[in-house]
Amino acid sequence: MIVCSCCRVTDTDIRDTIAWMRASDPYTLITPGKIYRALGKSADCGGCIKLFVEKMRADDNLAVPVELRGLRRKERRVRLEEI
Repeated sequence: MIVCSCCRVTDTDIRDTIAWMRASDPYTLITPGKIYRALGKSADCGGCIKLFVEKMRADDNLAVPVELRGLRRKERRVRLEEI
């Protein structure tokens, strides 16, 4: 399915890129911009972004690694305890 008709990005491209990014660095933050750059493309009109993000979120590899979940909350608790 074509997700971005301006750049011809498909849902398979998104899924494959997320898998490649997660395999090369399991702790990377994956964004639409990083996916476009990995594909050697750049977003044009932005009309696809809602569908693009929907396809990203549907991919199980997009999930934040377990050991990185909740880091903001932990950091905030430490700061509050220091006050």
